[in-house]
Amino acid sequence: MDKKKILILGVTASGKGKLAFEIAKAVGGEIVSIDSIKVYRRMDIGTAKPSAETRRQIPHHLIDVLEPSESFSVGRFLELADVAINDILSRDRPVVAVGGTAMYIKTLLYGLFEGAGTDENIRTQIKARIESEGLARLYHELSIIDPAATQRIHGNDAKRIIRAMEVYQLTGKPISSFQQQFESAGNVDEWVIIGLRREKVDASHRINMRVKRMIEGGLVDEVKRLLTEERPLSLQARCAIGYAEIIDHLEGKTSLDEAIELIKKNSRQLAKAQRTWFKTFRSVQWLDVKEDDTVENVVPKAMAIVDANGSFGIIT
Repeated sequence: MDKKKILILGVTASGKGKLAFEIAKAVGGEIVSIDSIKVYRRMDIGTAKPSAETRRQIPHHLIDVLEPSESFSVGRFLELADVAINDILSRDRPVVAVGGTAMYIKTLLYGLFEGAGTDENIRTQIKARIESEGLARLYHELSIIDPAATQRIHGNDAKRIIRAMEVYQLTGKPISSFQQQFESAGNVDEWVIIGLRREKVDASHRINMRVKRMIEGGLVDEVKRLLTEERPLSLQARCAIGYAEIIDHLEGKTSLDEAIELIKKNSRQLAKAQRTWFKTFRSVQWLDVKEDDTVENVVPKAMAIVDANGSFGIIT
């Protein structure tokens, strides 16, 4: 059976969004965003959201679906993604999913990992420790308990740090040991999966350039506006890379230059964690992208993979 679902993945600032746009144009598809922060309205600059013109040309799903004050979960993502994908396929159009939020991608491919149960008392205690000791202290503790998990969880990702600590306290086992159970399950074979891969030096340079564009594009003012809204930012929105660092600056904890360097550093750490996650994914067909490659150079290579796995056709 021909596949009608394409997934473009890559680390932050790898160029996957532009490639997904061009592929969607070529096959007449619609884009499903796999990003835990692009779901928030008015968080545009710091998330490198596609422009209004881009979204006018190609329908994008799972962007601007929540207020910044709302929380977002893997389960909620999967629910919205299933609705969007089924809607697109029902209209006989291909799905082009794109993103770098590794846990969401894994959920899309393999299904929702339930793992251990929950305990609100334990979770409350962990949150209290974060308030009193700081998130970095618990992240360090988690790195000792479950080093495999911290390779996949960013140090600013409070939600997943809390969950990993909760699972360990509930079961005495690291969360990574539970996650192995769904490695071989899911609907991964229904997807044409293309990964963009760049040399680390090139990837770091692209991250630096993106941060520069964000600052010049008004990221500080965007964060200021968000902080004046009636409802406070959710923990997930507040901890997002680019936002957390600027909030610290606006609260007088760092200078702007220090905040900018931290955004770059934390983005590089995110890219490292994404690479580790992506190594565990099956069936990814990797495209090695050179520093001087344009999206026009990459599209024919990506389309060769697409056409080899399905009869999408090319729109001219």
